[in-house]
Formats: sequence, structure tokens, C-alpha cells
Amino acid sequence: MKPFYLAVCRFLCVPMLLTAFHSRVAIGQSSPGQLASVLSEEIQSPAIAVFQMKQYLLKKAVKPPAPASAEQWTTESKRLRERLLKNVVFHGWPQEWVNAPPRFEETGVLAGKGYRMRKLRYEIVPGFYGAAILYEPENLQGKVPAIVNVNGHVGPPGKAVEYKQKRCIHFARQGMLALNLEWFAFGELSDKENGHWFGAHLDLVGTHHLGLFYLAMRKGLDYLYEHANADRNRLGVTGLSGGGWQTMVLSALDERVKAAVPVAGYSALAPKLEVRRYGDLGDLEQSATDLIDGQDYTHLTALMAPRPTLIAHNNQDDCCFRAGIVKPLNYDAIRPIFKLYGKEDLLTWHENNDPGDHNYQLDNRMQAYSFFSKRFNVPMIQKEIDDLRTYEELVVGLPQDNLTILGFARKLAQAITRPPIPPDANTRQSWSAAERDRLKTLLRYRAATLQRPWVIATTKAKGLETKSYLFEMADGLCANAVWVRAIGQPDNAPVTVILNDKGKSAAGAEIAERVNRGEQVLALDLLFIGDAWKDGSGPSYAQILHGTGDRALSLIAAQLIEVTQWMKSRANVPNVRLECNGLRSQAAGLTAAALNPTLFSDIVIHQGASSLSYLLEKPVEYREAPELFCLDLYKHFDFDRLTALAAPARVTLGKAPHER
Repeated sequence: MKPFYLAVCRFLCVPMLLTAFHSRVAIGQSSPGQLASVLSEEIQSPAIAVFQMKQYLLKKAVKPPAPASAEQWTTESKRLRERLLKNVVFHGWPQEWVNAPPRFEETGVLAGKGYRMRKLRYEIVPGFYGAAILYEPENLQGKVPAIVNVNGHVGPPGKAVEYKQKRCIHFARQGMLALNLEWFAFGELSDKENGHWFGAHLDLVGTHHLGLFYLAMRKGLDYLYEHANADRNRLGVTGLSGGGWQTMVLSALDERVKAAVPVAGYSALAPKLEVRRYGDLGDLEQSATDLIDGQDYTHLTALMAPRPTLIAHNNQDDCCFRAGIVKPLNYDAIRPIFKLYGKEDLLTWHENNDPGDHNYQLDNRMQAYSFFSKRFNVPMIQKEIDDLRTYEELVVGLPQDNLTILGFARKLAQAITRPPIPPDANTRQSWSAAERDRLKTLLRYRAATLQRPWVIATTKAKGLETKSYLFEMADGLCANAVWVRAIGQPDNAPVTVILNDKGKSAAGAEIAERVNRGEQVLALDLLFIGDAWKDGSGPSYAQILHGTGDRALSLIAAQLIEVTQWMKSRANVPNVRLECNGLRSQAAGLTAAALNPTLFSDIVIHQGASSLSYLLEKPVEYREAPELFCLDLYKHFDFDRLTALAAPARVTLGKAPHER
């Protein structure tokens, strides 16, 4: 009787279980555990995702300039400087801050062996001060050369780092003024909120972060230019690493600089992408938004022509910009431009072998001493002296309430005002059209085209069927997803697309809940989200995207729109529901819906935020959500405006963790 009894039970229970499934009774329902293995299975490896991104970005790399004549390059140089300063460096900056005269205050004097040091603090922008030490000859008389010495990523010592002190002392003993500038995040500016990645928060509120970095160093040049003893025809700049980057940017864009020595500080885009380590992509400011859109560091180097320039790199650099990698574009490609002026000898190259790592040690310093001695016609002193001061001795003293980069961004955000959203339907329609156009322009939006949906894997087990997809776009970038449906559900069952900041592998509970409602689900990982980017390289490549003129949020929203439209067509359904978990998913979903308001019928958001201001208040760091730090985004839009643009989609926002 027992086998017969079991057979009858099976016969009777099958329709009962199907009925239970459709009525959301617990018996026979799917669970997150059922989905875990398929959701965690790798669809696209990080190595392939990075390779595709490199290919995409390499297509945007521009060739070095190749003018036909010196006159042509002189004209083009003027245009390029003006455009970079106006449209990139000082995008969103009030002119009264850009054009403010240098304000330096002396806080003390120290005596040295044949030189002296003046402690200075100076205003970068109102409420935000930097620190500096001016090294000057003991018997300063008449007009002498002057050199701005900018910091790199030197750690806690900041301006007190050994090799920089030695360099400034030596310059002063050679009869020159040497201004030693502190840099954000180091020395006296070592507050955590001065971390360079907080520059992205300035972009967010519509004030380009590069402007702050540029003003911090340009103010030093302004000071020397106005100094009573400085010879304006003999002004120089030099620095290591981030200081080498500053040297090239400041010298290229300000013709008051008459000679420059950047050391191990920059590279054109292509070598950055071709090296094995993504760490070589540099810091936020080195790929500042739009800085390499239509031009590259080859153009900045060429802007030095025909001014004397010594480019120094290290042949075994353990940080970045190795000599053998960067020389073809940093130096070789630029020599012909100097030759057009008959000044080929004014562009020189030095490759450091001792110690060969990331350094501005004796060999590199001797090259700089010799270079400035020759170009500025001052005596060459062959031997350095040991007269270093402690960090404490070189403290200038900054205001207790000194702003930080993040504090400055918050202050700017408080001043943002936007016109109200029109309440009536007639006005709302024209407002929506205009705002949607503004959003497209701000994002530099281009629609994505799905080239091929690759079916990577399929399963049918325990009442569920799944397909794993790789969505290849025409631009070469990919998204990936897992489609889930209960076996027996029709092809046109209701559709929910699910996004999760932690990737689809973390979305099991949401998927199971919707499948148990009789829906089919597409759990989707967009660009920079999920397993394809688990190596942590996404933020580095997002910054390069922004540097080349793209907006990561635009690419992500375009992928979401295209994949959702594909899913609607595949399922032959009029509406798709979107469920987002996390701030990044919220931004992607609302942006896509704002750009295409017929895309979703409902948008449900978990673990989101009521405003983009949360990025500033928490603060959310750049590496946590790089695509959200889009130039001008918060200045013109917030989640309420994106929600209004998404109408007629119904948007439901659950409470974020910080709001509970």
C-alpha cells in the first residue's frame, strides 16, 4: 500500500503545489538559497571587463600635435590654453576667486647657512589657506631667478620632506628664490577631508576640482611674480610625482613660467592604459574631468615650446610613469615641435638610474641644479649642504577653522538653488522636455546599442529555469544578467528588472520574492557593478572615462535603457517594473527613467537616499560610487527632479539606513 499511497499523493499534490505557488503560499516557493549558485557563477571575468574598457578608452586617445610651422603652433597654443582654462580648469568658478591677487602673510623667519626661510600662509580661496616656505639668499639684492617647488605625494612630512628641503636650500645658495608649497592631504594640510578624491565632490556641485588644485599652485607663482626681487623673465617650476604633474600643468597653461623640470609626474593616456597595473592610472586630478578630451599630456608638453624644459623619469620607477614607457610620447613626439622654433636643444630628457625608483634624489637634483643654472645664468654649486629642519620647525600655522576640500564642496552646495518643479500638468510637460534636454547635455548622453545578447549558461531545476546573459554593446562594453522564471510561467509573464549595488549575487531574496509572485526577473549588473568589477579597478577607469569627456553615469543609464527595451521586446510586455537596492542602483534607475519616461511602470528603491546631498553629508567617498560624481549633476539635478522627469512611472523610496 505504501508505494501506491505515495503515487496518489504525488498525483494530487502537483496541481496543489502550482496553485500554492501562484497564490504565494510557502509550499513550493523559490528561495534565495536555490538561486545562490547560478547568481554567483562568473559570467564575465574582471580581466576581460578591464580589457574591453582599455580598448574603449584607447579609441579616445588622441595623437600628439603635429603642427606644420612654429607660427601655427603658437596660434594653436593660445587657443588651447584659453579653452582649457575657461572650459576645464575654471569650469563653474566665480571670476572674483580666479582673478584675486595673491594674499600671503608671513608668520616667522628662520636663519640658515647662507640663506633664510620665511614662513608664509596664503589664501587659496576665501576660508581655505595653504602653507609655504620661501627660501632666499642671505644677502638678497636686485633681481634674481625664482622657482616654485611643488609637493608630490610625499606622505606626512609634506613640505618638510628631506629631498625637497635639500633642493630649496641649494637653489637659495645658488642665488635664487625657492618657494616650497604645501599640498592638499600632506603636511599641514593632512586633514582626511583633503584627500584628493574629495575633489570629485567639487565636480558634483558644479565647481571643477582642477580649479582648486590649479589655484593652490598658481598662487605661488603669483606671489613670486609680484616679489620685489624676482626676475619675471627667470621664473621656474619643479616637483616630483604629483609635483611633476603640477609642474607640467602649471607651466603649460601659464606662460610666465620660463623653465620647468617635471620629475616622474605624468603620462599620455595610451601608456597609462597599456601598462599592466591599473594603479598607474594616477589620482583624480591627473585625469580630471575633460582634461584629456580632445587633447592629452602630449599637448601640455608641447605647450612648453619653445621654453626650456627638462623631463626626468626613473627607469625602474616602483610607482608610476617609468621612463621606458612614457618617453616616446612625453619627449620623442614633442622634439619636432621645439625644432620648428629652432630650439630643439631646449627640450631635454634625463633618465635616472641611481636609485632608479620613484625619486627626486641626488642624481635628479643635480640635473635640476645644472638645468636652472644654465637657463637662468646663475653659478653652479656642485655640493649640497646638510641643514635640514624638523617638521615642527617648518610649521607655518594655519587657521583652526581652515576649510578642507570636502568642507569647501559642502559650502558650495549650500549655495545651490534650483527653480521649483512646476506643479501643474501643462507647465510640467514643457519643463520636463527642457530639463530632459539639459540632463542629456550634462551627461553627454548617447544611446547604447545592443550588439548581441550572449547566452552563457542555462539551468532547469527545482521548479525554476534560468539563463545567464552577457550583453555586448556596440561600443565594446558589456553588462551581464541572470534571467529567472518559474517553469511553466508564460513568456509574457510580468517582468521585474533588479539592480543591486552589491551585484546580482546579492539579490537572491528580491529575485525569489518576485518569482514567487509569478513574474520573470532579470537580475542585471551594469558597468562597474558586480563580479565583472570585483577586482576593484572600476573607480580608476571611471575617472579616466570622465577625463576623456564621457560620463560613467551616462554609459550605465544607456545600458539599462537598452537592456530593458530588449527585455520588454523579448517578453512582449507593455510595462517593466524596476527594483533598485542601494544608492548607485537608485541613481542608475532614476537617470534612465528620467531620460526615457516610458521605460518603467514602477520603480521601487531600497537602501537609497532622498537626496544626492547624502554624498556630501555622509560623506560617500569617490571609490564607493564613482559614476555619481558627475560634473554639475547636483548643481542642476537631485533625486526629486529625476523622479519628476520619470513620470508617469511610479517611484517608491523606502527609508535609507541613515534615515531610520
